[in-house]
Amino acid sequence: HETVGVVTEVGSKVTKFKVGDKVGVGTLVGSCGSCDSCKSDFENYCLKFIPTYNSIYHDGTMNYGGYSDIMVADEHFVVGIPDNLPLDAVAPLLCAGNTIYSPMKYYGLDKPGLHIAVVGLGGLGHIAVKFAKAMGLKVTVIDVDMAKKQEAVERLGADDFFLSQDQEQMQARIATLDGIIDAVP
Repeated sequence: HETVGVVTEVGSKVTKFKVGDKVGVGTLVGSCGSCDSCKSDFENYCLKFIPTYNSIYHDGTMNYGGYSDIMVADEHFVVGIPDNLPLDAVAPLLCAGNTIYSPMKYYGLDKPGLHIAVVGLGGLGHIAVKFAKAMGLKVTVIDVDMAKKQEAVERLGADDFFLSQDQEQMQARIATLDGIIDAVP
């Protein structure tokens, strides 16, 4: 479902892309476009949304997600990828990246100077720390494994780290955060 590639053909009404553009598609390729959910940019709640994989597009084409040789998608669900970015590095941002970025943006946790906590330094947690630091946020990582502290602080640039089981540390940080990204399954 993390699908990237190069545009090989565009429909007559397509205005955002041209043949040869590098693009990506997240988990949706289409929706009805007219229900309240679609009009509010919540197409994922549309009763007629079309997933990137295991679904049939409006034209009858079967969608196989990242296993496809070709894919048909409404341009609204396609994002352009800068030429200087390798497609294989961008693909995870269309799923895990969006899982983190979308709520950060929606809830206003993307403003420089805010202080957020990232709970769980796994796949989503790594991306959350990297996005938050790129947005200029102060980041505290909360995890259950002290071995992750070095990676969080030295490699990813987190400002602080502590163990979730440490009640003293938890108490010391009450009311110090602007938001929490929970990246624990």
